[in-house]
Amino acid sequence: MDYKQDLITTIHDFDCDLAFLENRLTELTQSSPAAVLIPALYSELERPALGQICDHLKDCAFVQTVVICLYADSLQQYAQAVRFFSVLPQKTYVIWENGPTISQTLENLKEKGLDLLKYKGKGRAVWLGLGVASLEAHAIALHDADITTYDRSYPLKLLYPLLEKEFGIAFNKAYYARLGHYPRSLYGRVTRLFVAPLLTSLTALLGDRDYLRYLHAFRYPLSGEFALTHDLALQTRIPGNWGLEIGLLSEVYRNLAHRRISQVDLGVFEHKHQQLGASDQSGLQKMCRDILGSVLRTLTETEQVVLTKDHIHALQVKFRRSAQDYAHQYFIDASFNSLHFDRHKEEVTIETFEKIILDGGEAYVTDPRNSQIPAWTRALAVMPDLREQLREAAILDAAEVKALSLPITAPHAVQSNG
Repeated sequence: MDYKQDLITTIHDFDCDLAFLENRLTELTQSSPAAVLIPALYSELERPALGQICDHLKDCAFVQTVVICLYADSLQQYAQAVRFFSVLPQKTYVIWENGPTISQTLENLKEKGLDLLKYKGKGRAVWLGLGVASLEAHAIALHDADITTYDRSYPLKLLYPLLEKEFGIAFNKAYYARLGHYPRSLYGRVTRLFVAPLLTSLTALLGDRDYLRYLHAFRYPLSGEFALTHDLALQTRIPGNWGLEIGLLSEVYRNLAHRRISQVDLGVFEHKHQQLGASDQSGLQKMCRDILGSVLRTLTETEQVVLTKDHIHALQVKFRRSAQDYAHQYFIDASFNSLHFDRHKEEVTIETFEKIILDGGEAYVTDPRNSQIPAWTRALAVMPDLREQLREAAILDAAEVKALSLPITAPHAVQSNG
């Protein structure tokens, strides 16, 4: 029986009674509403995962609001997205994050001295979505749009610990087993072969640090699925680079006591498999570089660690040994479970990540600046009704495309069955 606890609360699934939890959560959300936030590219509508997600969300009576923060290249694409999500019975906002209405709103904010237009990608989408969702809900669950194993237990497990008041939880993060199916194999390369050996190596190099113990306590620190209270959403700076998940955990570390943080088991989980990348400016290599910078920066900020190039060189040596030890353990685990395991490919990945330790570490020592979107509390100090403006922009954009009656070309993937 796995019942281990650590610095943060781990919520296991010991064959939990999902029907009871769903009824209880539905009751709780009558007075404390809940929302689901999904940042998405238009291309996600052309894959089957998002249609399946909609099919399950339709049955989530415990979710009152759905916020889609969409990156679309044209009015036609945005119109198709509005139609795609119209099957949802919940109050649904499709925010066209790079559309003219939202862009003009952010331009007005820039003229008042706060420039958010310089931030791109998932970080800005999450920031915008949290702003709108926090108007509607006490608790907000966020997940990606490419989850192929999705069912309604995912938002249920993420949201329930936040709304059961006696728990005292303000942030709940998912953990799960990342397994590929064709062939059956271990996924999660960045967590397994970069983050885990990085944290082990930093602990060996710098000694026992509370921040490192905190990150070690998360079974899947890079999971993109989490839930947080609306007040925490307003107080949290969102990382504007590929280190979003680790950067967010670092923000939560600063803002919350450990007892208010939990992680929950979602079981076996699958979504889009990312490419390693041709350089440290693309793919998983870029992700690792940004993760490294985020971890080193937080160590300096919270643990008063002064890092030099000598530390980075020592870290590189320790990382290689630690990563190889982990790879051997994964080999044993995979073999026992009859999973495909390419030891040579794992070693090549480790060698690639090892170079990032040196190059990214030295770059951090030279220039430790960070890319973080200011917290919503700062934005509201500049423009107090900004959230309402963004919500109204989403409503107006959706109404406009419906009034135009644009011809709809269905995405290539099968839509939700509604």
